Amino acid sequence: MRHLGTWIKERGLLLANLVLFATFFVGMIISGVQVYNADQVEHGQPTVSLSGYLTTGDFVEATFENWESEFLQMGMYVVLTAYLVQKGSSESKPIDRPSPQDADPYDSQDHADAPWPVRHGGWILKIYQNSLSGMFFLLFLGSLALHAAGGAKAYSADQVAHGGTPVTFWEYLGTSQFWFESMQNWQSEFLAIAIMVGASVYLRQQGSAESKPVAAPHHATGT
Repeated sequence: MRHLGTWIKERGLLLANLVLFATFFVGMIISGVQVYNADQVEHGQPTVSLSGYLTTGDFVEATFENWESEFLQMGMYVVLTAYLVQKGSSESKPIDRPSPQDADPYDSQDHADAPWPVRHGGWILKIYQNSLSGMFFLLFLGSLALHAAGGAKAYSADQVAHGGTPVTFWEYLGTSQFWFESMQNWQSEFLAIAIMVGASVYLRQQGSAESKPVAAPHHATGT
């Protein structure tokens, strides 16, 4: 039990976020199927079970529309913070001193505790150097595709219900509906990041790694 407690403590931040994700995801599914079925009844269409709801275009579109924006935000943020700075922000690399993140990994290839790609070098290290942003962008593209697939299904069902014709995956990508769904989420993600970058210059959170020390001057940049 002692080892389990230590294991949980060392991974508390990840575990807490996974629990919160699962809680709200289940809540989304439960409330979503109720909204979907209410709309079906209103339009004289058959209702679906909870498992059936998971295969509807409405659920797939709603889920991956949100995931897509989150992955885009994080991927872009990882890249932007590699090249841009903000004086006074805890979200920025320091301005007045070298940053550990800019150290050349080839200087650490002989370190026994360096990650395997660093010790291996070559093209594997080249990929590893950009693997964090690369992962987010791959997740973004996958979510974008699933958003479009689910959205096309939901859009087509709505079109048919109103006497229109269904659309294909590629046709849906050309609709204003798809881009409205995407950009309404993208803009909010970057607004939240901009507020975080700017607010961390002047505001603090005791004990948080995302904040400067409470007593740090406003002009101090970096954590």
